[in-house]
Amino acid sequence: MKDKMTKSETKILGSFEKGEWQSLGKQTTRRYAKMARRQVKEKRINIRLAASVLNRLRHDAKESGIPYQTLISSVLFRYAAGKLYDQTHILKALEVLKYQR
Repeated sequence: MKDKMTKSETKILGSFEKGEWQSLGKQTTRRYAKMARRQVKEKRINIRLAASVLNRLRHDAKESGIPYQTLISSVLFRYAAGKLYDQTHILKALEVLKYQR
């Protein structure tokens, strides 16, 4: 357990001690607790990636301003949801549509 609080933690504690916080009430608390329980349970996995792939993911994530693990998770989620498309297939489909006009 850490002994020192961050500036943010100190600010929150001070605000709480001044009575600036108020209870949401039991009904609202239950509603939020129910919403939290419905959230997807995350599982930890270990995967091996080529260094070049990992470097590219880290670079792209940095440019997007997000952690690279979040980017990897997002890509895997979109794939699993059927929402990750191969650019080559999209371009081929556009060519087909172009010739159907």
